[in-house]
Amino acid sequence: MHIPSLIEKKRDGGALTPDEIRALIGGYVRGEVPDYQMASLAMAVFFRGMDDAETTALTMEMRDSGDVFSWPAGTPPKVDKHSTGGVGDKVSLILAPLLACEGVWVPMISGRGLGFTGGTLDKLESIPGFRVNLAWDEMLAQVERVGCFIAGQTENLCPADKKLYALRDVTGTVASLPLIVASIMSKKLAESLDRLVLDVKFGRGAFMQKREDAQRLADAMVAVGRGAGVATHALLNPMDQPLGLTAGNALEVAECVDVLQGGGPQDLINLTLDLAAKLVAAPREKLRQRLHDGSAWQKFVAMVEAQGGDASALGKMRELHRAPVVTDLRAPAAGVLRKIDALEVGRLCVELGAGRAKAEDAVDFSVGVECLRKEGEVVAGGDPVLRVHSRGSVDAVGLASRIFSIA
Repeated sequence: MHIPSLIEKKRDGGALTPDEIRALIGGYVRGEVPDYQMASLAMAVFFRGMDDAETTALTMEMRDSGDVFSWPAGTPPKVDKHSTGGVGDKVSLILAPLLACEGVWVPMISGRGLGFTGGTLDKLESIPGFRVNLAWDEMLAQVERVGCFIAGQTENLCPADKKLYALRDVTGTVASLPLIVASIMSKKLAESLDRLVLDVKFGRGAFMQKREDAQRLADAMVAVGRGAGVATHALLNPMDQPLGLTAGNALEVAECVDVLQGGGPQDLINLTLDLAAKLVAAPREKLRQRLHDGSAWQKFVAMVEAQGGDASALGKMRELHRAPVVTDLRAPAAGVLRKIDALEVGRLCVELGAGRAKAEDAVDFSVGVECLRKEGEVVAGGDPVLRVHSRGSVDAVGLASRIFSIA
């Protein structure tokens, strides 16, 4: 096909056919469509959008650009979740083993953090020895034996998405709804799932700050998932304050250990149960009991060990990754804690080294932020509200005024 004509068609508001999208994506992966032409198309999509049929076709072509999981006949239902990101969002580490307790398989392909949102793989790699890069035969063997794995994207899983996302990142076209949908859903559909739940965040610490934008994204992803034959559900969840009590890699693993051993903060537990209830038929109270009776904890330990991790380290993550400097941010006056700004907490984590400003940046497992109080709690003047784990000294007063407010 004549690629410039397809770019012009989309530029002028036309709808691309499945064959045209196939030619574009296939040619791009093979190197026949150069970056400058795909960048022009991405910009045309950014301004003109895509209808549901185009978005679905784009997603399927990106999914089929590489390996697609093929499960043996007669195996349990395959389920997974995707979160659009947030600050302190460590749900995957609890949800995967919890779901595996119910006899389903959880083939969870996850990513690394970029910007102010953390990455599941970075958190897991704070566990000594944990391997996130698994070959297909290792994934299959582990899910048969344990019921779940959490691993990184393989080299040939959705190569079109890898190329296109890198291009969007440097051409100002990341924030395009159809391109976001295709990027997320192509990878999840490549897992050949039976059921998928989408945790779509909105608020200060989310990619979509407005609820209505998050709803549009959720609706578009659900439409694509169901169109592909996957039972897909979406939940909208606020991300104005951090989820749970911690943000930072080892700190978040330690918090997940607390939840899997029957403790932990209620907001994190509730969200995990909300998502699990969309993927398995077990009553909510049975799922909650799995977090108290050791079932989910044992699955998590089995997953960690299967992926080379040192399970004996799980109970001492704070000691293994102790930051040199710990600083409390204190309430300047008595009152009600009106706001803990998730976006500013996320930005601080990047500044400390817990996150990445660029994809090639390394992360520091030890640093991060603890929430000693949550929004709505009454505090006295001088009470510690946040605890910062860092490599060097921090401006406690300046950070306090930047991150939280007292009414």
